[in-house]
Amino acid sequence: MQCYCERFLQGMSLISFREQNAFDANSVLGAGGLVAQAYGGFEVRPEQLDMARAVKGALRRPHHLAVEAGTGVGKSFAYLVPAIDYVAAKEGKVLISTYTITLQQQLINKDIPFLAEILKTPFSAHLAKGRGNYLCTRRLEYALRRQKGLFGDEVFDLARISEWSKNTQDGSLSDLPSLPAPAVWDAVRSEHGNCRGRKCKFFGKCFYWQARRALKTADIIVANHALLFSDLVLKQQTPGILPAYRAVVIDEAHNIEHVAEDHFGIDVSNYTITYLLRALYNTRTHKGLLTFGETEQARGLVAQCNESAKVFFAQVRAWYDHAKADTNGRAHPGFVDDNITDPVRSLRLELAKLAKKTDNDDEKLEFGRYIDRCKTLEVQLKDFLAQPKEDNVYWVEVSQGRRMRTALRSAPIDVGPHVKRCLFDEYASVVMTSATLSCDGRTEKEGFEFFASRTGLEEFEALKLGSPFDYKRQVTMYIEADLPNPNHADFQPRAVEAIKKYLLKTGGKAFVLFTSYSMLKGMAKRLEDWLSENKMQLLVQGGGADRSVLLEEFRSDPRSVLFGTDSFWQGVDVPGEALSNVIILRLPFAVPNHPLIQGRIEQIRAKGENPFSKYQLPTAIIKFKQGFGRLIRSKTDTGIVAVLDSRLARKSYGKQFLAAIPECNIEIVSEQNHS
Repeated sequence: MQCYCERFLQGMSLISFREQNAFDANSVLGAGGLVAQAYGGFEVRPEQLDMARAVKGALRRPHHLAVEAGTGVGKSFAYLVPAIDYVAAKEGKVLISTYTITLQQQLINKDIPFLAEILKTPFSAHLAKGRGNYLCTRRLEYALRRQKGLFGDEVFDLARISEWSKNTQDGSLSDLPSLPAPAVWDAVRSEHGNCRGRKCKFFGKCFYWQARRALKTADIIVANHALLFSDLVLKQQTPGILPAYRAVVIDEAHNIEHVAEDHFGIDVSNYTITYLLRALYNTRTHKGLLTFGETEQARGLVAQCNESAKVFFAQVRAWYDHAKADTNGRAHPGFVDDNITDPVRSLRLELAKLAKKTDNDDEKLEFGRYIDRCKTLEVQLKDFLAQPKEDNVYWVEVSQGRRMRTALRSAPIDVGPHVKRCLFDEYASVVMTSATLSCDGRTEKEGFEFFASRTGLEEFEALKLGSPFDYKRQVTMYIEADLPNPNHADFQPRAVEAIKKYLLKTGGKAFVLFTSYSMLKGMAKRLEDWLSENKMQLLVQGGGADRSVLLEEFRSDPRSVLFGTDSFWQGVDVPGEALSNVIILRLPFAVPNHPLIQGRIEQIRAKGENPFSKYQLPTAIIKFKQGFGRLIRSKTDTGIVAVLDSRLARKSYGKQFLAAIPECNIEIVSEQNHS
């Protein structure tokens, strides 16, 4: 947890920000302003000034504001400065929400401390983390007492956590030198419903409650979108996770629809159940909470649930294998027999009996957490099988990894009403910003219509700002007009040769962006020998290494080539020569037969509208803008973007993709023009 309150630069003859009595974007972000005085390399950006003025207006005369600001505008300063002014004037707390951890760290460790020093106005800012990120000392003590019955080899992780707990300042998972086994952290983390509050002997030094107290006094709270939505939904019924705030700033706002659909939906897999049951009693290792005491009946019910879960998910997989060609996994009510919820209910009731019998308060709380988990599981399984919500889509996902994962998924067809109810109806001032909110070149507000319709945003002002970068000088885009349609059998072998051509232009230093793992794997196999012969290191998403490791390897090897899918289209920042080439295999249209996309298409068609122009095209344009945006991250960056999807040149809608990105040099690669 970070706090920056009343920090001052010693010896600097800067005008006190608060002495000015009113916010003036120029005095802070303009030529000769406070930022320019403190930072010699600062360049004034008119777009940043315009955004700062607009955000100030949204906070002071409260209204909702959507701002698209291109790469290099300096969005964080443009909303932080008016947010600091707002809290310094005692108007109320501001919550700033981001999608990525990287941006959170930038705000809390770099941008906010810098502004705190130069603005010379007292305020505090804290990073909010979900409760499960904090160590519970009481639970750690209980786990240490019961470690022989709870864990096998994981006891070494428990010992490391115990040592770390003696010296850690904030007690959060990110402060641990290395991540422990999930089962161990699950046994010692702080949890709602498994907390004695003020009755706990560790309350005074509790890491979670220390964080809560700090958040209560914070003027600016930095959180992620998932925590924001958890808080918003809870605040509809009970006190939320976070203290009350008056204004909300959402950066990386293009992700809020996706976060909301996860939040308001269901995701239960065979591993969800297996993990829960093994924590209660692992029949192979004979470890778990039910190792202790007279728990034979409960252990028998765990075994029964295990068998029922195996049968249930075998049914689900058999149905999926039979129906996927016709439904792509979209399930109907009662699509398989319910042999699972009764055993889970029986286990829950038995755990409740054990909780009543025990005199050990710690054990009673541990039983309580599993009772709650069983109840949640029971409700979600029943909901999925009955499908009571007509505005939701229910589907099955099966993934073939080292172990087969079978998941029951649901999400609202339209999350807009949910977001409107808990966010826009509750807060008069919500600022949303991203480099990719609009999807055409029309007048400002019209360009935001798609984003607004998907997120329930009705009354708002809009501001569309370009980038200060000179894309005409910095970028050349090549469009392969003669390649077959990406769905054609000849596309991949022809695309391989095109990829080779563009990789040789830059000597590697490239992201190759795919829209599916299957094509990524196929192309990686076709190119791995050629890349090796040309001394280019191939880095492949999905090969075991996580994204941060892949990026570090990419940055450190000057001839590396990274093959990535969805998560590399956005939120990845590689400035400088290390990334000089972005190759886009195909326009990123969502798979139309995915059950959720299919549900949305059906809903749009039922309204008498065109699903392609109303949903599929704008979604693809926004994602295309995100992929294009990976290349240029600073004024000195240069490079190429190669698009291997000939539809960009040959279809009428290609002009809409090109109108949505910054103006750059475009070369149509075709035998006709000898390019």
